[in-house]
Amino acid sequence: MNLTRLDLNLVVALRALLEERNVTRAGQRVGLSQPAMSAALARLRRHFDDDLLARVGGHYELTALGQVLLDRTATAYDVLERLFSSQADFDPAAESREFRLMASDYAVAVFGTELARVVHEEAPGIRLRFTQTRPVVVDDTATLLSATDGLLMPHGVISGFPATDLYDDRWVFLVAEDHPDVGDRLTRQDLARLPWVTYQRTYDAPAVRQLGMLGIEPRVEVSVDSFQLLPLLVTGTRRIALIQARLARLLTPIAAVRVVEPPYEAVPLREALWWHPVHTHDAAHIWLRETAMRVGGHLTGAS
Repeated sequence: MNLTRLDLNLVVALRALLEERNVTRAGQRVGLSQPAMSAALARLRRHFDDDLLARVGGHYELTALGQVLLDRTATAYDVLERLFSSQADFDPAAESREFRLMASDYAVAVFGTELARVVHEEAPGIRLRFTQTRPVVVDDTATLLSATDGLLMPHGVISGFPATDLYDDRWVFLVAEDHPDVGDRLTRQDLARLPWVTYQRTYDAPAVRQLGMLGIEPRVEVSVDSFQLLPLLVTGTRRIALIQARLARLLTPIAAVRVVEPPYEAVPLREALWWHPVHTHDAAHIWLRETAMRVGGHLTGAS
């Protein structure tokens, strides 16, 4: 396919058509008349050799190819939008824009809150939007990164994309303050016999893999999509939970739990900011990364 022959405006029209599934509404969305949008749909149908939108009764539905293109078009649109909004210069005190960062609730609590404070002080026109990291991050990293400004995630889960290290953390265990079976320390036998509360996603994969290598298979009683809920689900029970030490320090004052060191040398956790290569030389993203590194350095110095 020769990209020089393509009209990139068709990407805008294609996204509107696939999402609206109506020629008139799609035209209104992108500022085109109904005849102009109909012409764009005809060109797209010729290019893909597919109807894309098929009339069913009184409305249109996506064809099989149209359904496939729905997510791909949104991703392509985001990449093009970010590519053509790249800047040679960036003045954080004067600019007004939004950065979208994917992160777990752990990363937002430990790092994102401090980053937001610094941005509030130094760049009042800059907005931060934190969204939950999606399960497909491991299998479709490129697509996910292309639709955002950065991803906060430890090393050991994804690779092959640019990243900058932010701060280090370590894994500890939480037990109820009045746990009847655990004193000042845990044993490996305790880890095998006691019920667990776990974070149900795979982003702590290195720590989970280490347990498997040690022959420890957690007996999971409860799993949740939030690191910050772990202390509340440990309180008043015989359950144990593996959690990051920095987050544990923030949460132990609000739950009747105590921190116990692992009965093995736990793999360290190094949090990083990952981004799509399209952002590497953009002045705004360079500022964001430098600010994030500075905040990470402050966290390291305060630990």
